[in-house]
This record gives sequence, structure tokens and C-alpha cells, in this order.
Amino acid sequence: MKKSIRIATALLIAGAVLGAVSAGLWRYLDTPAGPEQVERYVEIPSGTAFIEVARILEREGIIRGVRRFRWLAWLKGTEKQIKAGDYTFHPAMKPSEVLDRLVKGESQTVTVTIPEGYTMGQIAHLLQEKGLADAGSFLSLASDERFVQSLGIHGVSLEGFLFPDTYRLSKGMGEKRIMQVFVARFQAVFKDEYRTRLVDLRVTLEELVTLASIIEKETADPAERHLISAVLHNRLKRGMMLQSDPTVIYGMKDFRGNLTSEDLQKEHPYNTYLVKGLPPQPIANPGEASLKAALFPSSVPYMFFVSKNNGTHHFSTTLEEHERAVNTYQRKR
Repeated sequence: MKKSIRIATALLIAGAVLGAVSAGLWRYLDTPAGPEQVERYVEIPSGTAFIEVARILEREGIIRGVRRFRWLAWLKGTEKQIKAGDYTFHPAMKPSEVLDRLVKGESQTVTVTIPEGYTMGQIAHLLQEKGLADAGSFLSLASDERFVQSLGIHGVSLEGFLFPDTYRLSKGMGEKRIMQVFVARFQAVFKDEYRTRLVDLRVTLEELVTLASIIEKETADPAERHLISAVLHNRLKRGMMLQSDPTVIYGMKDFRGNLTSEDLQKEHPYNTYLVKGLPPQPIANPGEASLKAALFPSSVPYMFFVSKNNGTHHFSTTLEEHERAVNTYQRKR
């Protein structure tokens, strides 16, 4: 009899404990970590154990209580169902909502394609349109020399190093992280073979990227890139002005789509009709094809080129030949 009473008492106590635990978990289910509704970006790497996921969420202030969050997942049978990805959460979310988002894999990613030849300003506004960044903040940070140097770039801005490609970016990443991703892609593409070639050409990485950016803006014809590169290299070797229209346009604040002879007389650092050598920094963000063209120019004596008004150019070695081409394709157009 006494034994039966002890067993019954133990069962009652165990039931009470389980009931209390269960009640506590149900309360936890609907209790946010805090009142803030400011979204925070959280990355859950592939293969991360659930307990580590809970720790990441607690560090970011999204949940309170790693153990209770794990119990919650165990009770719902979802501990092994969460998906890796890039997420945005805020502390005012209920733990049940956080868990549901992880199980459904509702990562906040947006696919963005950065076209070759886009400028830093165009990229900033594209990201703003996609809801991924504030254009002003992006441009301000991209021109912060301390931040630029921290990424291994020895220039005044990240112009030229925001590599054109298709990316899956997460809302909440922030401007800094996005730029790190772009520059990391550039570093991955610019392989050791290219860096060795820099030594042969006796140019810095920043000078090479500036050349590539001019090539990118001068022609859309893949067959011409190495020829355009040859002209630029040949003119630099002889100490001639580059006389590149795209550099002049880049330095203009109010370009309206028609470059005039008056524009070519305006003094600014990007006017390569008046200033010898390369402009102070790249004028766009070149793709790998233009980088390769800058590294490996064609072995030709061309010193000039002029648009044929069909997307291609006529190349010349002498000024006389160039003048004839200008008369043919421009003045008699």
C-alpha cells in the first residue's frame, strides 16, 4: 500500500513537473526576446547543428534561452528540418515565428545582376531599387579610403573593383557586407596569372583596372577589346594623351548624352584630352574580358581609333590615316 502511494506521489510530482515545463514552453513559444522591430541579418551556414543555430540567434538577440529554443523544436518535431540560408529577424518576433521561418527556409535573398561597365553610382542605385542598400550610404562607404584600404585596394574608392556578376544578396546584409562580397569576387577572378602579368607590364593593379575600365566603356564588341587596349598602351608608352571620350564623360556632373568640343576643353582630372596619362581612378567596373584585354593587348602599331557608327571602330597607325577615317565616318556622316 505504502509502495503504491509512493509511486502515485512520484507520478503526480513528475506530471506536475512536466506540466510546468510544458506550460513554460508554451509561454516561451509566444514570448519575444524584446520589443525592437529593427531587422537583423543572420547567416546560417550549411551543415550547422541546431544547438549552434540557437546560439547564433541568441548572440544576435533574436531569442532568449538556447535550451528552451531547442526543447521547442524537439516538441514540434522540427529540430532536424531547419534550412541554411541568409535570414532577417527582429527581436520582437516570437520564438515560434523564428523557428517556422527557419523550417520553411524563408531566407530573404534577392538575385541581382551587376552589368559590366556599370559605375559605382549605377550599382548603388540598382541596389537601392532592389531594397538592398541605401545609395547615399553605399557611395559614402565606397569612397571611404580607410574602408577601401581595409579590402586591400590602394585607391581612393572601390570604383573598378565591384565585380560585375550575378549575386544572391540578402536584405539586411548592409552596404559594407555587400561591398565585401563584390570585392571578394574580384579578387577570386583576378588570378595569380594576372598578377604575374602586372609585373611584366610594370603597372599597379589600380592602373590596370583603370585601363580595363576605359576599354569596357570604349567598345561593346568583344573582338575589339584587345585592339583598343593596344592603342591605349601604345599611346601611354609614347607619352601621348589618351583622348578618351568616356573618361571625359565620367568627370562631368551634368552630361546630357551629347559630348561637345566645348566639353573637351573643360579642365578636370578625367579629361584625357588635356591631362596626360591615366585618370585618377577607374571610370567603371570592368568584367573579366576587359581585364584580360588590358593585360594582354594585341601586338599592333595602332595609335588611333574612330567610331564607324555601327558599334565598331576603324583603327589607324598614323595621324593622316586617322584624319581620313574621321572624315569618312564622322564629318561626312
